[in-house]
Amino acid sequence: MRLSARIIWLILWTVCAAEDCKGPPPRENSEILSGSWSEQLYPEGTQATYKCRPGYRTLGTIVKVCKNGKWVASNPSRICRKKPCGHPGDTPFGSFRLAVGSQFEFGAKVVYTCDDGYQLLGEIDYRECGADGWINDIPLCEVVKCLPVTELENGRIVSGAAETDQEYYFGQVVRFECNSGFKIEGHKEIHCSENGLWSNEKPRCVEILCTPPRVENGDGINVKPVYKENERYHYKCKHGYVPKERGDAVCTGSGWSSQPFCEEKRCSPPYILNGIYTPHRIIHRSDDEIRYECNYGFYPVTGSTVSKCTPTGWIPVPRCTLKPCEFPQFKYGRLYYEESLRPNFPVSIGNKYSYKCDNGFSPPSGYSWDYLRCTAQGWEPEVPCVRKCVFHYVENGDSAYWEKVYVQGQSLKVQCYNGYSLQNGQDTMTCTENGWSPPPKCIRIKTCSASDIHIDNGFLSESSSIYALNRETSYRCKQGYVTNTGEISGSITCLQNGWSPQPSCIKSCDMPVFENSITKNTRTWFKLNDKLDYECLVGFENEYKHTKGSITCTYYGWSDTPSCYERECSVPTLDRKLVVSPRKEKYRVGDLLEFSCHSGHRVGPDSVQCYHFGWSPGFPTCKGQVASCAPPLEILNGEINGAKKVEYSHGEVVKYDCKPRFLLKGPNKIQCVDGNWTTLPVCIEEERTCGDIPELEHGSAKCSVPPYHHGDSVEFICEENFTMIGHGSVSCISGKWTQLPKCVATDQLEKCRVLKSTGIEAIKPKLTEFTHNSTMDYKCRDKQEYERSICINGKWDPEPNCTSKTSCPPPPQIPNTQVIETTVKYLDGEKLSVLCQDNYLTQDSEEMVCKDGRWQSLPRCIEKIPCSQPPTIEHGSINLPRSSEERRDSIESSSHEHGTTFSYVCDDGFRIPEENRITCYMGKWSTPPRCVGLPCGPPPSIPLGTVSLELESYQHGEEVTYHCSTGFGIDGPAFIICEGGKWSDPPKCIKTDCDVLPTVKNAIIRGKSKKSYRTGEQVTFRCQSPYQMNGSDTVTCVNSRWIGQPVCKDNSCVDPPHVPNATIVTRTKNKYLHGDRVRYECNKPLELFGQVEVMCENGIWTEKPKCRGL
Repeated sequence: MRLSARIIWLILWTVCAAEDCKGPPPRENSEILSGSWSEQLYPEGTQATYKCRPGYRTLGTIVKVCKNGKWVASNPSRICRKKPCGHPGDTPFGSFRLAVGSQFEFGAKVVYTCDDGYQLLGEIDYRECGADGWINDIPLCEVVKCLPVTELENGRIVSGAAETDQEYYFGQVVRFECNSGFKIEGHKEIHCSENGLWSNEKPRCVEILCTPPRVENGDGINVKPVYKENERYHYKCKHGYVPKERGDAVCTGSGWSSQPFCEEKRCSPPYILNGIYTPHRIIHRSDDEIRYECNYGFYPVTGSTVSKCTPTGWIPVPRCTLKPCEFPQFKYGRLYYEESLRPNFPVSIGNKYSYKCDNGFSPPSGYSWDYLRCTAQGWEPEVPCVRKCVFHYVENGDSAYWEKVYVQGQSLKVQCYNGYSLQNGQDTMTCTENGWSPPPKCIRIKTCSASDIHIDNGFLSESSSIYALNRETSYRCKQGYVTNTGEISGSITCLQNGWSPQPSCIKSCDMPVFENSITKNTRTWFKLNDKLDYECLVGFENEYKHTKGSITCTYYGWSDTPSCYERECSVPTLDRKLVVSPRKEKYRVGDLLEFSCHSGHRVGPDSVQCYHFGWSPGFPTCKGQVASCAPPLEILNGEINGAKKVEYSHGEVVKYDCKPRFLLKGPNKIQCVDGNWTTLPVCIEEERTCGDIPELEHGSAKCSVPPYHHGDSVEFICEENFTMIGHGSVSCISGKWTQLPKCVATDQLEKCRVLKSTGIEAIKPKLTEFTHNSTMDYKCRDKQEYERSICINGKWDPEPNCTSKTSCPPPPQIPNTQVIETTVKYLDGEKLSVLCQDNYLTQDSEEMVCKDGRWQSLPRCIEKIPCSQPPTIEHGSINLPRSSEERRDSIESSSHEHGTTFSYVCDDGFRIPEENRITCYMGKWSTPPRCVGLPCGPPPSIPLGTVSLELESYQHGEEVTYHCSTGFGIDGPAFIICEGGKWSDPPKCIKTDCDVLPTVKNAIIRGKSKKSYRTGEQVTFRCQSPYQMNGSDTVTCVNSRWIGQPVCKDNSCVDPPHVPNATIVTRTKNKYLHGDRVRYECNKPLELFGQVEVMCENGIWTEKPKCRGL
């Protein structure tokens, strides 16, 4: 009974708790309700499904459930959102803006606009984001165009011109230019604007015309009513006026080139030191003249005492200078009593002294003696003693009837007989200091004949047969010949001794054409018997089977052509039992020959290669029986790789390895060939060491101690959660570390995919991907055994490859290398290091590489080049033990072998901060060290002086400057230099003050006087009235002495000049100072001519006026 009550209660609770939903479920504007919803009530749990309107989307299905009388979204985050349309797309030469919406989604609208100068193509300028994407195509912008421009009348378009009737694009510029004689009226250039219109109207070309200008203080010459372009207007100025710039102007497109103008020419009153002049005027106009005279003992510099005011100033410049006469020293004569007179010199102008001349000479006057006068121009006569020449007889010419005496400088015309002349073809003799010149002798006139000239391989350019003395003629060389200077023509001159220089045409050769060869010679032509050396390109040789050759310039041209041909290897003569493949008529460099025997055993290599130096290695032979080999020999610093045997059969191979710090040179494998082993390798010590261990990202090196020698290894470990990719160690090989491994995060290791290779037939296991460190076995087609490869971070190691490796023939015997006799073949990629013979050096690589079945990158062994004497260094020398005379001789030797090393030592006070050795390498010394000076301690102190900045230490080359106490100055350089740990000698401080001021007559000092003045201080003086300073007004104290001497001169005037019939109207004074003026007025009815005023100028009144009647 109790159980039934509970069930009834639950049923009632359920009925009461459940509540229906009234009306259909609600929906948003973006949603569409699925199904039919016509009922008024919907029971609890009813589901409504929605879908989105076109242009909207949602992830999943939107569902609402009737719950407790309300429609509740089962997943509120699912709503209909606007579909995105993506970027609407840019348009060239335009842009867009978002006009509707804030994102590129359904309902958005973008409006396009074009850049300046561009316009929309069509009417639609927008795109809308619809339900299926953007509506309308992207609007396009086309450039704005302007109408065509036609040519100017009397002008042309100079830039931007298009075809006739062709439109112009926005931004295009058209420039105009007028024909000669016309100018632009308007704008010289117009451009196509963004609105499709031209920026300005097209200009016009109007004729250039200028009207005559007005010339102030001047007049035009041959004036025309109108002037055209480039025509000149000439004008002249009135008297006393000069053109301001020039006397003409040019008509240009902008008017006259300059405005004609005449300005009055004036000269300032001249200042003549040591001289006076008249007349004195305030202003001197053009063509005014002054006359001046110099004070006693002075003379006019130009010789003239008149100077004129010109457009360029006073001409000549009025100047007076002093020229005393020194003791006269002249040839061929002497003063009377000259030794007693010598102390009186120099003497002033006007003094005169008597003198006499030697025999054969006389004074210019012709007297036996004369006076030597001191003049303004110096001693007169300038040449006191002149030669006397006597003329009476001339050889081969007309002579005089009596003797006649001539003096030095006089000339005489001589009449020679027909066919004769004086020396050098002259007809006049001159009496010179050394007698007649030329001598009084008529000599047969020299001529040269063309028949005397024999030019091998050349000819004269002129047809004359006789040439006068000193006449020059030219000659030319035949084709293929040149002069001694390399020209095709030259010149010769008829001289007293015949033709000179004798013409010569020598055989020449031009630079030949090189075929597969080069030369270091830079000349362009060559003389007969000249040699030209050449070298063949690599792999080529000349017809004489040499890589170098020379040709000679002969009469018939070059002795040979510098041609080289691709090297060939001769067809060998081989054992008849050998089978050779391939057989060819010619074998070129790089060709291979393979060998096998018809019967028996092959002794020697199975293949050889043709090199530029021939076949290598040597050819094999065939034998019926071959011997075995005893155990191979041990090599120094090396060991056999693998176990040793008591006996080795023909063809067996043994491999060698070098010990650490040693490098293997030669073949690393030897082969037993008919009882003998091929060439053993050698292990040489590798002195190069490696630097610091490289750092490994996310890893570290295990503990190791430097230095690191050749062969040393260093192991690495990775951090936790990182895996090492590559070898776990690096090795030092010939001074360089091998490739560093990588530490890759374990969770980022990449997988390997199976390679799709046509050669791979099967793999194990059959997977498409392999994780890191997993193995894959694969079998190649036509092979039975499987190969194995490991996946290392996305890459197979080794790379699966079904292509069989090619091999190279045994390595060749390269010229100048140590002997390599081996029959072992090498696989593709293997290398072999060679060792050069003594006195030879490896150039470029030391290893040859087997590649594509042939040996490539062959090393070259070149002869070592000695060096000349080692270089000298500043402040140092080569370290030479005193006891070693042999060492001294070796340094002074002119030649030092390659590899020779010298060390340097520095002078006292210097040290070498780096390596102190130099080494001779292929004819050149390595860079010598530098000797750097040691530092200096504090500089030495000097009495009464201090240094500018005192430190504890100074570097070599540093300077310090001394300063002296007040009243003292530096005697000598003010600074000293630190050189090699020692200071140079310091200066001294000496007293430099000046105590007593100099006395200047009629002057007082400006400012206050002091008891003492420092060196460099100046004192200025002022003259007392009415005195004026003549020269500098300042004296300077320099090292206890006063420099300068001011002079006060009385520049005042007294008693103004008297002017007849005139009265002074200004106030009279006893003294007039410099610059004071006095004014005059003429008594009536007279008029005043000249300046109305006179001025006191440096103690002299300027020119007075005059009173005249009208």
